[in-house]
Amino acid sequence: MGMIVRITAALLAVLLCWQMAVWLLQPPRFILPAPGSVLSALIEQRNYLFANAAITVLEILLGLFFGVIAGILTALLVAALPGFGQIVWPVLLVLQALPVFAIAPLLVLWFGFGLASKVVMASLIIFFPVASAFADALRRTSQELLDAAALTQATPLATLLLVRVPSALPGLGSGLRVAAVFAPIGAVIGEWVGASRGLGFVMLQANARMQTNTLFAALIILAALTIILRFLVDAFAARLTPWVQAS
Repeated sequence: MGMIVRITAALLAVLLCWQMAVWLLQPPRFILPAPGSVLSALIEQRNYLFANAAITVLEILLGLFFGVIAGILTALLVAALPGFGQIVWPVLLVLQALPVFAIAPLLVLWFGFGLASKVVMASLIIFFPVASAFADALRRTSQELLDAAALTQATPLATLLLVRVPSALPGLGSGLRVAAVFAPIGAVIGEWVGASRGLGFVMLQANARMQTNTLFAALIILAALTIILRFLVDAFAARLTPWVQAS
């Protein structure tokens, strides 16, 4: 509840400063529209905006699903097979260092202008935070827990699944929280490079036509989606590690 109050207060402060800037500076509408103009665009174009937002939400959710699954599996393989990690991890670091805008045109070329290229882009952006956070947490399993597992003569696989994975779940939760913020970015970048639907497409079209109020309306919807997704992931992470919340 406290978080909701703080976010609401911050939004109201931003709106107030925004309106004051419009009153004092009186910029042209195509440079900075008033909040009321953006609200009008949200209401008048709601069918158009929310239809495109639904496409972006689908891309985000699919990207989040595939990116999280790939990140978890990679972290488990790195933990179970140290040799695999020594070979694969440097390659992943190099790929992660590449600017996403450099990769996006290739993905559109390989997967087309449809849904697939946007899902792959979102998955790639989400993958590394999840894999990195989970793999690091798996490496940092308490030595006391590992010693206790050794006393029971547990196999390496049993130790991984029954000791190291539960101990690393808070790290996975941290990776999921970062992924929740990056997921919309990946989807929208893919839409900017090539798309015929989605909020990124709406932004490009509005910018080309100098319809800044529509552009701001799409940005507001995207920000709201990001906040909602972050709250949902926070709730899931809390259920994933209830003992962390209790302590």
